[in-house]
Amino acid sequence: MNTQISRPRRIVLGISGASGAWYAQRLLEQLLLAGVEVHLVVTDYGKRLLFDESGITTIDLSSLVPSLAGRQAEFASRLFIHPNKDVGAVIASGSFLHDGMVVLPCSSTSLAAIATGAGNNLLTRAAMVTLKERRRLIVCHREMPLNHIDIKNYEMLSLAGAIVCPTNPGFYLLPKTIEEIIDFTVGKVMDLLGIEHDLKTRWEDKK
Repeated sequence: MNTQISRPRRIVLGISGASGAWYAQRLLEQLLLAGVEVHLVVTDYGKRLLFDESGITTIDLSSLVPSLAGRQAEFASRLFIHPNKDVGAVIASGSFLHDGMVVLPCSSTSLAAIATGAGNNLLTRAAMVTLKERRRLIVCHREMPLNHIDIKNYEMLSLAGAIVCPTNPGFYLLPKTIEEIIDFTVGKVMDLLGIEHDLKTRWEDKK
């Protein structure tokens, strides 16, 4: 007799050291609001980024997503934070089932490590395993201009099955705030994950 164990949708989110902390924080918020179980890993430079751009000193729900701080009991049970040095954490195993991984923002250093299979920290190891298991990997590179090494790493990742999704906003929705620009990119990532959202990102949202 076949029995199926249901579980919530499960996404791995990696934050590395390129500028773009607000993208990561907004994506984390939207995933949790959508009922997703999130497994978060932040590199050392990712922690520096969160401090420099958002004043975050502690990697926890209330610091990362202040808008949900008053609903701690509701969301904390779906946010799992893994130390980046723990390459033996559950998300480093192919037997850990999940529905996709996003690296946002992704630095050129992390881009290169993932593209060349250098899994010497948990973020890059989890990304390698995601590719190995043929699961969806979305890499949101946020550096410019690109050098030839970056371009070749884009090619390597694309050939390996990753989706390279640079944080390039569209302006056809005529954004008037920074938040609207951030939402365009975050909404695109949510679309790529197949997760419903209310962010304005699509051409039909132009009114």
